[in-house]
Amino acid sequence: MVPGLISAGSIVVMFGALAWLVATNPNWPRIQAQFFNLDHMIAAAPKVATGFLINMQVWMIAVVAIGVWALLLAVIRSLRGPWFAPFRLMVVLYIDLFRGLPVLLLVILFGFGIPALRIPGLPNSGLFWGGFAMVLSYSAYVCEIYRSGIDAVHEGQRAAAHALGLNEWQVMIHAILPQAIRNVLPSLMNIIVALQKDVALLSVIGVRDAVREAQIYTAGTFNYSSLVVAALLFLLATIPMARLADWITRRDRERRLQVTE
Repeated sequence: MVPGLISAGSIVVMFGALAWLVATNPNWPRIQAQFFNLDHMIAAAPKVATGFLINMQVWMIAVVAIGVWALLLAVIRSLRGPWFAPFRLMVVLYIDLFRGLPVLLLVILFGFGIPALRIPGLPNSGLFWGGFAMVLSYSAYVCEIYRSGIDAVHEGQRAAAHALGLNEWQVMIHAILPQAIRNVLPSLMNIIVALQKDVALLSVIGVRDAVREAQIYTAGTFNYSSLVVAALLFLLATIPMARLADWITRRDRERRLQVTE
């Protein structure tokens, strides 16, 4: 009881002090007019919300594509035997390449470069290629997360599966992957949260997402309240996902503690 009251009191005191410092600052009226103008926020909200739908659509498609592609890469890299050596090497080169390049640079290169080539049979949409670049980049990171989960599975599980007569692919699919994915689920949730925010990078190639729509409004009004609207929309999406990631992490920790007892 007492620790809870102390925690609540300290929170009230700290945030109250911060609110007082902001409200008494002589520049606060100017900041409020430029960043928190309610009239401008209401006027910008419809366009920014429409752009945010594009962010969410790209995010949902990218999550699925990254999950599948990264899992395939991780499986190939984890296969054993000399026959799979060339494929393992290609996956390592892929990971080194796309982990070593900034996501923003990839989005610009793919979003501007490939449409400019006008290759027959390929899409010319900057939105498509910008999203494609994000899938390539994030898949390199997620592949390593999957691989860490695969390596965490006890070697006895693989040996037992081989003893039952399963080949390497069957061992991976039926014995290793179900345990590996469960092991890395908290880390995957954090990647999903990060991806939701990084989708805003598509605005640099002209995609009219929430950030781009907010910038367009700001350019016409010289008021930054539209950017705050975009920030609030991203917070509304990321905070529930962050809490879900925390809940999954907590459940995973409790499960591990129960197993060790």
